[in-house]
Amino acid sequence: MITIALSKGRIFTETLPFLAAAGVVPLEDPETSRKLLIGTNHPDIRIVVVRASDVPTYVQYGAADMGVAGKDSLYEHGGAGLYVPLDLNIAKCRMCVACPRDFDYHAKVRRGARLRIATKFMKYSRNYFAKIGVHVDLIKLYGSMELAPIAGLSDAIVDLVSSGATLRANNLVEVEQIDTISSRLIVGQAAMKLKTSELLPIIDTFEKTVKYVHPNSLHC
Repeated sequence: MITIALSKGRIFTETLPFLAAAGVVPLEDPETSRKLLIGTNHPDIRIVVVRASDVPTYVQYGAADMGVAGKDSLYEHGGAGLYVPLDLNIAKCRMCVACPRDFDYHAKVRRGARLRIATKFMKYSRNYFAKIGVHVDLIKLYGSMELAPIAGLSDAIVDLVSSGATLRANNLVEVEQIDTISSRLIVGQAAMKLKTSELLPIIDTFEKTVKYVHPNSLHC
């Protein structure tokens, strides 16, 4: 049995062509089904639907053999116990610092002010602000990040941005780009040793599909 960990939303949807290339078709849509364990047209392949941030943990500890996770989730997790053979170049977005339009972020930084930053990406934020020499107090949140500066909880946020529509709708502006994010194929180190013959054909097919769909993609 091969178990593949995926999260709902863009990653699941944009992974479907890769699964199809490998001849794997989910029997249910996680957006409409409440099931968290989804069968496929192969009786020996199943999909477990988990939070995006939990995908690396499920693969690391063997609850899933492989999965697809964003660079953000992998960075926060640390990558222990994982192989990351491919950047699938899907679910692209960027990790950014954003603040209210009337907050002069760059002036505060130049003056050496201590900033309050709301985020769920604690490791990304801590390392980035340490690198550029900005003193911050990090506030851990799990969602609705854009509300934090509006409600006075923080001066700015660190969050994933795709189109920027949510920022604009809440009168926030992007002031720094920390990183470019895309999603990777990840494989458990233990699974790779124990299920090599089952996993390698799937990995090879994903690689060929990346080269066909995104010819300029590189290995991680």
